[in-house]
Amino acid sequence: MEKNHDNNLVFGVHPVQELIRSGKEMEKVFIQAGSRSPELSEIARDCRARQVPVQFVPIEKMNRLTRKNHQGVVAFVCPIEYQPLEKVIPIIYEQGRDPFVLLLDRVTDVRNFGAIARTAYAAGVDAIVIPTVGSALINGDAMKTSAGALSHISVCRVANLKDAIDLLQASGLRVVGFTEKANSSLWDADLTGPLCVMMGSEEDGISEGCLKRLDQHLRIPMPGDIDSLNVSVATGIVCFEVVRQRGF
Repeated sequence: MEKNHDNNLVFGVHPVQELIRSGKEMEKVFIQAGSRSPELSEIARDCRARQVPVQFVPIEKMNRLTRKNHQGVVAFVCPIEYQPLEKVIPIIYEQGRDPFVLLLDRVTDVRNFGAIARTAYAAGVDAIVIPTVGSALINGDAMKTSAGALSHISVCRVANLKDAIDLLQASGLRVVGFTEKANSSLWDADLTGPLCVMMGSEEDGISEGCLKRLDQHLRIPMPGDIDSLNVSVATGIVCFEVVRQRGF
């Protein structure tokens, strides 16, 4: 299997087909736009069946990823194994603990994601939930920025964040989201008990469809002139308020 160990790339039709058959986790697959290759069409179908994001891109982007003969397809191998959310939550309850879950909506910067994972692990978060489409790649940079945390914390990739919210609520978790538009302050909120904290992208925040499903909207009080924070910093503030309220 042809693999670039620096950035976890596998390229070429047969190597990518072998990767799919192996059952290994894949972050994303790029396929050359406009190709009529039946092999590439089959790869796209197989990836979608496994809920692996597929993106059709110009050949120029493919050539920037690797100068070798990619044959129109490049796959990113995931350095971790995703966990099913529906199995993670019952295990936490069985251990006699209140679940603490972090749900990320369109956090696409790799280093921000790695920093969030590091903070979440330090704060005792049980699982990080991310969408299949619209999330940062978990690659070498993310692993390095997380300082190894991504090797220890459960990461759950879901096809639909709204369905994930419904599942968490049905499992007894309150799902609270942070938005600058909220009227209620973080400092006045009860963050004890089974809890999921949702954070959105720095550009757009939490999507409207998800906001409507949340149990509570909160904001981080900011008396200064700046009205927003880096998402990893904001997540750190929220996570350690949960730690404080839980009495650690």
